[in-house]
Amino acid sequence: MTHSTLSSLNLYPVKSLAGISVTHWPVTKTGLQYDRKWMLIDNAGQFLSQRQFPQMALIKTALTDSHLILSASGMENLLLPLSQVDGEAINIKIWRDQCEALSVSRGADQWLSSFINHDCRLVYQPDEMIRQVDPHYGSQTDNVAFSDGFPFLIISENSLVSLNQEMQLNLPMARFRPNLVISGCGAYAEDSWREISIGAIDFRLPKPCSRCVIPTIDPETAQTGKEPLRTLNRIRKWQNNVYFGQNALHNQCGTLTVGDAVHVKVTCAKQPPI
Repeated sequence: MTHSTLSSLNLYPVKSLAGISVTHWPVTKTGLQYDRKWMLIDNAGQFLSQRQFPQMALIKTALTDSHLILSASGMENLLLPLSQVDGEAINIKIWRDQCEALSVSRGADQWLSSFINHDCRLVYQPDEMIRQVDPHYGSQTDNVAFSDGFPFLIISENSLVSLNQEMQLNLPMARFRPNLVISGCGAYAEDSWREISIGAIDFRLPKPCSRCVIPTIDPETAQTGKEPLRTLNRIRKWQNNVYFGQNALHNQCGTLTVGDAVHVKVTCAKQPPI
């Protein structure tokens, strides 16, 4: 009998910057601790991402016990405290959501504006600033930081194997920016999962993840190409969107560890149904 396990665990402290792979990590009310707790915005409060500025992929992130460290070629490292209690309250926009965040520092704004060659500000979501998940897919107690809409993105290893075979390429999982990667299940098995547990934490998978241009950006060079969107448009298109991976909500806080057993509790018709 095949046993599925958590094979990779990834967080992205600053939305659309490079991520960090870890072997074990705390899960808080908004997802993995520090995941998407920081974000770049423009002067109108609109979030910025690799969609407009592919070079954001080249900014590396690291965490110490007390600081977030940003690094990029030609730049001195930027150290930011992990917990922030002051800063200007700013109204920010993430897709259709509007919420509040705190400004970080003028130095951080200048560092990031210089690297991406565009005026921007860095903001932070303190714990007391609540952003709820879309009520069509979650409950009133489901919260998220600055992710597009959900605390977690789940992809199975064999889904990428299958997609790479279709493309005759070997794109890395990092292109798709999942939080949780699962081994030991079939390609696209996650399309039919509705409730699973990983270790001691239960998850609901309410909808598949529609994909934008970000997976076409090479995270090592920031160069763009046609894949994987060209192939996803051929094999994973439904209702004018293409899908790869599943969004997920968690029922408890706790800790996740690479190697945790994955148990599928409830399955249903595939999402997307292709």
